[in-house]
Amino acid sequence: MDINDLTPAELRVWQAFPRGTSVDFRTAGDEDTAQGADWGPERTVRATVLRALLLNGPVEDGEIPALRLAGARITGVLNLQYGTTDHPVRLSDCFFEDVPLLYASRLRRLNLSGSVLPGLAAATVRLEGMVRLTGCRFLGPVRLDGAQIAGALFLDGCEITPPDSVCPALRLGHAAIGDSLWAPGLRTHGEVHLSGASIGGSASLDDARLSHPGSVALDGQTLVVGGDFHMRRVHTQGWIGLRGARITGRLDLSYARLSNPGDAALRASSCTVGELWLRKSPPMEGTLNLRRAQIEALLLEPEAVPDEVLLNGLAYTTLTPHEPAERRLAMLNKDREGYLPHGYEQLTAAYLRVGDDHAARVVQLAKLRRHRRTLPWYGRVWGHLQEITVGYGFRPMLACVWLASLLAVGSAAYSLHHPRPLKASEAPDFNPVFFTLDLLLPVISFGQEGAFAPQGWYQTLSYALVIAGWILATTVFAGVTRTVSRQ
Repeated sequence: MDINDLTPAELRVWQAFPRGTSVDFRTAGDEDTAQGADWGPERTVRATVLRALLLNGPVEDGEIPALRLAGARITGVLNLQYGTTDHPVRLSDCFFEDVPLLYASRLRRLNLSGSVLPGLAAATVRLEGMVRLTGCRFLGPVRLDGAQIAGALFLDGCEITPPDSVCPALRLGHAAIGDSLWAPGLRTHGEVHLSGASIGGSASLDDARLSHPGSVALDGQTLVVGGDFHMRRVHTQGWIGLRGARITGRLDLSYARLSNPGDAALRASSCTVGELWLRKSPPMEGTLNLRRAQIEALLLEPEAVPDEVLLNGLAYTTLTPHEPAERRLAMLNKDREGYLPHGYEQLTAAYLRVGDDHAARVVQLAKLRRHRRTLPWYGRVWGHLQEITVGYGFRPMLACVWLASLLAVGSAAYSLHHPRPLKASEAPDFNPVFFTLDLLLPVISFGQEGAFAPQGWYQTLSYALVIAGWILATTVFAGVTRTVSRQ
């Protein structure tokens, strides 16, 4: 490029480049970069000039060239497709008239902080350092899918508002970020696509506002995060998809507001997470899907559970905070797929790990009661008998209460009216207590039942005691067998 063709503003940039000196065209600290279309020629730089500097700019011995420009209006297309530059690029608080084209380029460092752009096309770009898009306002989609960024990606305070939501607002699919993704306060209107991306450090979307009503707000299928994934105080309209994701540290959704009425609000099926935090949040508007998820530590407050959940196959090691079993059971009752024994077994195991045997028994009783509702009528009758008599084996003292009650009734009745002996010369002395025990206990005999024959109403009572004894013995045996098999 002929230096004589440069405007005064471009000449300043050209002369500052070899020494890496900053050129700042800003006139006030609070000026709005969105008004950059009205900036005059005194702060206008053609994109072709910047391209020439980055690809073949002048150098000086002993100096490190760099493009450092602030507050400029950049006209034309900054086209670095397939290009390579070894110079850091900082174009902060600049107004771009056209979408920069960085597809498949190789850059050392890119900083567009505070700039206003109609979009960014940087798929498969390679960065040796970090990318800083802090406070940028994009009026079109940002395409960074397949990007390889050795350092961190900063999107804090960034706003992406494409004219329509047909294509994702932010595309980071299959991107590889060596350090962290730092995006607190991110604002998007459209899908945030993170499917297949890999983040070596942690990710933060704290205080983000992701809007894509009725569709996917954040697609993180098969996302890999080496550290924590923070989404505290995030607000979403649309669903978050984390199917198959692997998050080594904590997935923190504390204080989050997730809204996708009529469909899933959080889809985290088949994911693997070190810790999942759902706390201090109102119930999400939509379904919570954790089917087949593997979670080491689940921090789930009952107040954060929505009206509908999908938990089939969910496995967790610890469950906090410690809550009474009745509050946890309400979550299992909300499962859209109905009765699923796996959820009850997981909850029982969690209580047993912390030594709360009582809560574990309550969960098992609730499991058997709910299972009873799925049986035919005769199965339900038998289930009711087992619960009434021995509490399905969890309340063995109930059998003693029933036995004592029936023994008292029979003893009182037969003490008032002794039955007739079958053989008066051979019959032992009548004992109403042991006669009643003979009727109640199907195996043990005290020689009373075979020696006396009650009549009338007392005979009917004897039949009832025999039947009650057999039912009691059978239910006790079934309950004990169930308890032993669980142990």
